[in-house]
Amino acid sequence: MVAVFGKILIANRGEIAVRVIRACRELGIKTVAIYSEADRNSLHVKLADEAVCVGPAPSQSSYLHVPNIIAAAVMSKADAIHPGYGYLSERADFAEICEDYGITFIGPKAAQIELMGDKSRAKAVMEAAGVPVVPGSDGPIADETELQAVAEKIGYPVIIKASAGGGGRGMRVAYNEEELLKGYRLARSEAGAAFGNDQVYVERFINNPRHVEIQLLGDQYGNIVHFGERECSIQRRHQKLIEESPSPAVSDRLREQMGEAAVKGAKAVNYLNAGTIEFLLDEEGNFYFMEMNTRIQVEHPVTEMVYGIDLVKAQIQIAAGAELDYNQQDIVPSAHAIECRINAENPDNGFLPSPGLISQLHIPGGHGIRWDSYVYQGCEISPYYDSMFGKLIIWGTDREEAINRMQSALAEIEIEGITHNVRFHQRILQDSRFRAGKYGVDFVDRFLAETKR
Repeated sequence: MVAVFGKILIANRGEIAVRVIRACRELGIKTVAIYSEADRNSLHVKLADEAVCVGPAPSQSSYLHVPNIIAAAVMSKADAIHPGYGYLSERADFAEICEDYGITFIGPKAAQIELMGDKSRAKAVMEAAGVPVVPGSDGPIADETELQAVAEKIGYPVIIKASAGGGGRGMRVAYNEEELLKGYRLARSEAGAAFGNDQVYVERFINNPRHVEIQLLGDQYGNIVHFGERECSIQRRHQKLIEESPSPAVSDRLREQMGEAAVKGAKAVNYLNAGTIEFLLDEEGNFYFMEMNTRIQVEHPVTEMVYGIDLVKAQIQIAAGAELDYNQQDIVPSAHAIECRINAENPDNGFLPSPGLISQLHIPGGHGIRWDSYVYQGCEISPYYDSMFGKLIIWGTDREEAINRMQSALAEIEIEGITHNVRFHQRILQDSRFRAGKYGVDFVDRFLAETKR
């Protein structure tokens, strides 16, 4: 596959902007970085061929300021925009504006983003396509009367979820009618404030499931393939901390079933480019559609390490009109990979963010070790943005070797000037339940409760 873009603007910051720049370099494509005033000295600005300031530090005035970003793309004569993850990556209106200006949006079509971004509509589409879904309401809940009727029908406990957005906001679990009504009001209020849309829907609550996602690629010619699963159950407040592939809970047969279901769902919306279908996996091995992310994921490197593919380069090539030159039978996993998200935060003080200047930095290297980050010695971790500043990704011939290599690499990391969560990751990897692969989405909550005793 050959990319035809001459220049790509990266509408993002931090490690994902650096990741996209590196992929573009390998493809011989010029890059344009955008940056806020706070990010003037950031690594992505230093690495790009061109850089344009798009506003002051707050994201709403810079990385989410569409007119300034489009103006930067037009001014720099960029052929395409890569949105990375977060920010504008799942904004259908941004994808449409790019098209209006003759700029290729490296991602799915605006209609696909809009459809799959509405979780209740997405669930209906998946159910119609034959993808297993969690029993629940047919769409957004109209009022409290309908809410009570649905909860009574599917049985308690239930979970109330925002139709738009994610990250755990607008989400409440209810074990009885009193909690249901209170949770409904709180979820609507939170969803409205966070996403500008207070619609919610209701599903049966699956106790301590695993969070397993399937990586997809689709081209303009109707070809869609999957690259197995990523295990994402180690999370705190619905934010992932550690991901691995393959999942210790997924057999070859189950992987085939989940992959086929994910591809079936993607084909139902004629999906284009990279995307991920997320499933809940219960203790009996039943899986249910949760949501679709219409973008590259933070944890994409573990799939790259296991399947030997550069997903970002594939995104760019597909957007340029290339056809996938392999089929599902060609895609075979190799060994095991684990990713730890390294955040500027204090796990011993409620995970309070810890921005500041990195005065000393040593990152491990060696066989099977990858470091995706935007930091360097002497750089500033800004208080304006997400606390994640790096991802340590480890490959091993099997899961045991990957865990041991990760422990060794974490022990070698030296970061001074800020507080971080490296030692917290070490403690999780030492836990016998993690090493045995016996965990669900409530693992971190239980781990924290036990360590406080």
